[in-house]
Amino acid sequence: MLENGPRDQTQNQDQDQDQDHDHDHDHDHDHESFTIPLLSHQQRSFNSTSQVAIVGANLCPIESLDYEIAENDFFKQDWRTRGMIQNFQYIFMKWLLCFLIGVLVSLVGFCNNLAVENIAGVKFVITSNMMFAGRYGMAFLVFSLSNLVLTLLAAFITAFIAPAAAGSGIPEVKAYLNGVDAPGIFSLRTLIVKIVGSISAVSSSLLVGKAGPMVHTGACVASLLGQGGSRRYGLTWKWLRFFKNDRDRRDLVTCGSAAGIAAAFRAPVGGVLFALEEMASWWRSALLWRAFFTTAVVAIVLRALIDVCLSGKCGLFGKGGLIMFDVYSANASYHIADVPPVLVLGVIGGILGSLYNFLLDRILRVYNLINEKGSAYKIFIACTISIFTSCLLFGLPWFASCQPCPLHASEACPTIGRSGNYKKFQCPPGHYNDLASLIFNTNDDAIRNLFSMNTDSEFQHSTMLIFFVTCFILSIVSYGIVAPAGLFVPVIVTGASYGRFVGMLLGSHTNLNHGLYAVLGAASFLGGSMRMTVSLCVMILELTNNLLLLPLIMMVLLISKTVADAFNSGIYDLIMKAKGFPYLEAHAEPYMRQLTVADVVSGPLQLFHGIEKVSNIVHILKTTRHHGFPVIDEPPHSESPILCGLILRAHLIALLKKRAFLCAPMRIGVDAFRHFSSDDFAKKGLGNVVKIEDIELTDDEMEMFLDLHPFTNASPYTVVETMSLPKALILFREIGLRHLLVIPKISKRAPVVGILTRHDFMPEHILGLHPFLIRSRWKRLRFQLPRSLKLF
Repeated sequence: MLENGPRDQTQNQDQDQDQDHDHDHDHDHDHESFTIPLLSHQQRSFNSTSQVAIVGANLCPIESLDYEIAENDFFKQDWRTRGMIQNFQYIFMKWLLCFLIGVLVSLVGFCNNLAVENIAGVKFVITSNMMFAGRYGMAFLVFSLSNLVLTLLAAFITAFIAPAAAGSGIPEVKAYLNGVDAPGIFSLRTLIVKIVGSISAVSSSLLVGKAGPMVHTGACVASLLGQGGSRRYGLTWKWLRFFKNDRDRRDLVTCGSAAGIAAAFRAPVGGVLFALEEMASWWRSALLWRAFFTTAVVAIVLRALIDVCLSGKCGLFGKGGLIMFDVYSANASYHIADVPPVLVLGVIGGILGSLYNFLLDRILRVYNLINEKGSAYKIFIACTISIFTSCLLFGLPWFASCQPCPLHASEACPTIGRSGNYKKFQCPPGHYNDLASLIFNTNDDAIRNLFSMNTDSEFQHSTMLIFFVTCFILSIVSYGIVAPAGLFVPVIVTGASYGRFVGMLLGSHTNLNHGLYAVLGAASFLGGSMRMTVSLCVMILELTNNLLLLPLIMMVLLISKTVADAFNSGIYDLIMKAKGFPYLEAHAEPYMRQLTVADVVSGPLQLFHGIEKVSNIVHILKTTRHHGFPVIDEPPHSESPILCGLILRAHLIALLKKRAFLCAPMRIGVDAFRHFSSDDFAKKGLGNVVKIEDIELTDDEMEMFLDLHPFTNASPYTVVETMSLPKALILFREIGLRHLLVIPKISKRAPVVGILTRHDFMPEHILGLHPFLIRSRWKRLRFQLPRSLKLF
């Protein structure tokens, strides 16, 4: 159900016949949408969405978030009564929560790596020992069964306990920071399943990553810390209640997403830039400082935990995990002759990245159609992908020829019972299987082997080509299963493999070693798929610990993103569109320039008078799903109709619940402040929302009155009805609004024409009201330049 303010919404797919699809229509629109989250273009467009559409769950209600502060008389009085101690507590709690987010997220990230390296390590050690003894059939059975059990665990808990934990979670967090609130995405249940499911899925040798789930994990931790305590667990101290509003929770979730990337890659600055460039739709300098502080805490805690592991107290963890990974290549030097191959690498990365996004989008839509049939189908797909992956990983190295160990190898050759560049697999003593060193290994170890220096002669051309094709296919088919799964690591592995392959083709014609080409290939594929530049550049530099690569990485990222933008959108934008999130882009579509706000807003408008009868309030709340109502005064309470402001549904329910009724239609005055406290109007935690159906009133109470003036936001954002729609969209998104009042240009008319909400800016709504724009939209799409070129 899409709910974006004062309008009826679509219910779950099996209940949509009982709800209004639009703000003021009582019938369904059958017009074709250009953002249909389905495979077939012949499907009807429902203005509904699900944060778990990829795994085929039932559609869930979606609401917009109230980032705007309701500056009513009660709010002003509450802030005036706050002293210096309360203000200090508020500021101190912001920094304290950022510190706690950093500590908790770093601990979770470290434990994730610790668990993955040890679980996967034990699996590989047992399998390798069996192969060393010549028991190849038993080794494959143990390998495939262990992968199947781990995948089944991740799929089972995700499908039956927390479906919102499926996927990477980055599209959900990005939509939340844009103002879209899908229920359950930040619950404690989702957090636990995200952690356990991510460990199980990554340990099962599926080509999925843990960076995306770490972003979602960080956001969950931040959201739960910002809930403002809990009555269930007795956490009701007053100093915990400062953040019971969407605006402060949004800031905490932003810091949590930055901490997640910092913990996944040990890249504190990259985490801040990732939250700024990719996640947040709203930013300010104070938030930048707190996000930087949060990621700094993550880096310090991880460094302390890494020192503990280096002493050998972490089992098989050792040097494993990307957070332990450095590439020391201080001698990297390049000349002008090395630039053209790097430019070609960027072009290839852009083409492959756009192709990757296209195929992944199609696979996810097919998975969605299959998974809608039930949980059994979701688990069946996950198990099928697990068996298919195990067969490929165990079978492909048999087709690779054994290589003799180098005379001056930097580590023991062949590698037996641990990670390394020289996996023995089925080879005789003194030889190693180069393909097994990449495939029959964890993703982190494969990346380390690809990025390693002085290994130009260790891998064959056929090995790199087979590994690239395998990673490209497995990363696409593995992401859509019902399990926590990220895309960062699979994209890095795939890009590094073709980057190293390009370096091998150039051979002696370049001054760069194959490991550096692998780094540049990973950067190009990341830029072509995810369409980020600054944050990815800094993350790769922090990951490889090599600042000398900065100019080359910058070139590769810019070129790959520019080339890929000519074909389609970034992968997270495509996933959000497939899930149906009503995400507001930073730019307006060209066809919007022909419209004003009056062309998309519609009525009849539901509103209240400043002094309203209780029965009328209850009736409107029960018969509509609007979340904001204009409040007006008319004669005899005023000389002419005037707009008093906007009041929220949640505040009206709080007034009804408190039963502060009046026997006669008169103003309540300052007495209102004695009957209420700020907690009465604070945003409730998850699962604690009070509905109008929960309030029972007597017949006498229904005949009484409520004075809405003290609780009405007297300074809502308003636009005149002749304002262009693109300008209103930018205002709506940049400020983070939920409701935007439209007032008439002629003062003699009604004080308010209507309300703009997120729904009014969606293509489904606009093109449904104005079908003539469809043809002009397609004409523009034919000649549309890539988004990155529009800057020039």
